[in-house]
Amino acid sequence: MNRRQTRLAGLAVTLIVAGCSSSTSGPTPERVNGIAEKALDNMVFVEGGTFMLGDVGVLNGKPYTTFNSENNKPPVEVTLDSYSISKHETTWEEFVVYLRDVGRAQRYTLENGYSMAYKLPMTSNKDPLSPNYYRKPARSPNYGEAEGYCAWLANQTGVAFALPTEAQWEFAARNRGKNVPYATNDGTKRNDPYLRRPKEHVDPSIPPSGNMLSHSSLKPERRPVGSYPPSPIGLYDMSGNVAEWTQDWYDENAYQHIDPHNPQGPGEPVNPEKPEKVVRDWAGRGDHVGGGGTVFVRGGAPMSASNGFRCVVNQPEPIDG
Repeated sequence: MNRRQTRLAGLAVTLIVAGCSSSTSGPTPERVNGIAEKALDNMVFVEGGTFMLGDVGVLNGKPYTTFNSENNKPPVEVTLDSYSISKHETTWEEFVVYLRDVGRAQRYTLENGYSMAYKLPMTSNKDPLSPNYYRKPARSPNYGEAEGYCAWLANQTGVAFALPTEAQWEFAARNRGKNVPYATNDGTKRNDPYLRRPKEHVDPSIPPSGNMLSHSSLKPERRPVGSYPPSPIGLYDMSGNVAEWTQDWYDENAYQHIDPHNPQGPGEPVNPEKPEKVVRDWAGRGDHVGGGGTVFVRGGAPMSASNGFRCVVNQPEPIDG
């Protein structure tokens, strides 16, 4: 029995005992165990290294980002230890099991005052025509639940799951820091016309085309995770589909005083009255003009914002199979 099997066997015993007194509305121990095991299986090992964090195009006079983008210039050299990152954005199936297991699914309903539920409820279903189709990327109702999901996985597995730092996110999106503007199979953008203005057409029966979904749509519809070819290191949708939370506090000038080894951003909010976390992959959130859809774009979002996310595992060796 390897270390993963030992961890999950212990988890199963814990869940069975806990399940004897759990609410009937919660997921079964087998369901929780399945999500935990899938999370481990989905991790892609990223060997650490040194790279230039930020818009490296500016080094040769051709910046990749020109629209409201001084916060990623000039690029700075940083070194990261090895880690693993999820190949997929967290799905509705996975996220809703977490919300039910921690007893907070009902918090995010119209009945309990969560007004966004009219547009995008915190649910999961098996209807491919629904924006809550179980294989589509979840949008956490706030930063805290995205962070909470990764911490929940850590608790279930005994493995150091967490949200990625901004540097971890970009290093992985750029195939270990390569000079590529898009986290696609070949570093270029061949955009799926789905959800594009002016019609923002929604018809999930139309199969995906191109190699990413960069859009300006406020509609809740997205493509199922893994609809486009993976990047060379095996990651999906790090350009497009949904924007993604990282764990760093947002600082417009962060690169001017960044830690060169495993940077984690400021130790506290720059503006305590309006705390913001760094969001990456703006091709999966808003307008993609002026290079806005590239992997170099960074911005801040209030803690109450709704964004997608994926987890990392902070250990320097691959997760054993």
